[in-house]
Amino acid sequence: MDVHMKDSGASSVLRVPEGTQRETWSDSCGLEDLAFLHRGFTEYAHQLDLDERWARRWTTRWKFGQDAAVTYSVRDLNEVDVSRTVPVRRFTWRTDQYHRPGLEYMVSTRRHHGYESFEEECLLLVADFAAGLREALSQPFRLRFYAGGKRGDHTPDYLLLTNTGPFVIDVRPARRIHPEDELKFAATFEAALAAGWRYGVVTGWRRHVWATVDAFSAERRPLTNVLDMHGQLREVASQGPLPLRDLVERCSIPAVARAHALHLLWRRELGADLSAPYGDASLIRLAPVEPRRVRS
Repeated sequence: MDVHMKDSGASSVLRVPEGTQRETWSDSCGLEDLAFLHRGFTEYAHQLDLDERWARRWTTRWKFGQDAAVTYSVRDLNEVDVSRTVPVRRFTWRTDQYHRPGLEYMVSTRRHHGYESFEEECLLLVADFAAGLREALSQPFRLRFYAGGKRGDHTPDYLLLTNTGPFVIDVRPARRIHPEDELKFAATFEAALAAGWRYGVVTGWRRHVWATVDAFSAERRPLTNVLDMHGQLREVASQGPLPLRDLVERCSIPAVARAHALHLLWRRELGADLSAPYGDASLIRLAPVEPRRVRS
């Protein structure tokens, strides 16, 4: 089943398996709760050259400006000042290219970030909402590894700096993962593990997730609290969970309350049950704990 379709040339939202959705409240979920993470690459780890000196021989290449590039061994990854890095390779835009690149604005970082496909754009949006994000780095570094005595190279799609530590991510639809990709993913996993970082290959989103987060994002920017609508929504939601329709109808101006409800859902001050499509029947609750992130 397609979670959502959007005119994107050759790209589309990743397909997700039926019958795999579990109840998830939007105010308490993390990126790992919302994504399907591929694990098949672990079967390829035995092909990697992981002797006692591998972390010295394997290297990563980072760029610090237009021309400057520095190489660090995997052993020294935590010495990289990632705040100063730029993408290790450039994004390209052409009218005849197969993929669809662009720029996505992220509230967490207050700037635009590059992506090379619609699937990567989806990752940036969901990460902005659920990853406890501090920074997102596109094409962060080039990993040089060895397998079977041969050299290999891989550039991960993103390095997310989150409240729980660095998270290296590749984005790839499951149908487009080939054995050579599995080996690169396995190598990247080992490098990230050596640095104490997380690694994941996102192949899709759980049912209803992307469409719902996309709906929340309509009011993700700062919103003036007209007539203390936020207070009204919190007061009514504290009596819940209750359907969105009932929540807004109990406020002084339902049409205004609906927009502010989206804003509070994005801020994770309210939570929606993601096990069903977002709409008037969606169950909404007041977040039971302090939101993970507070946005201005």
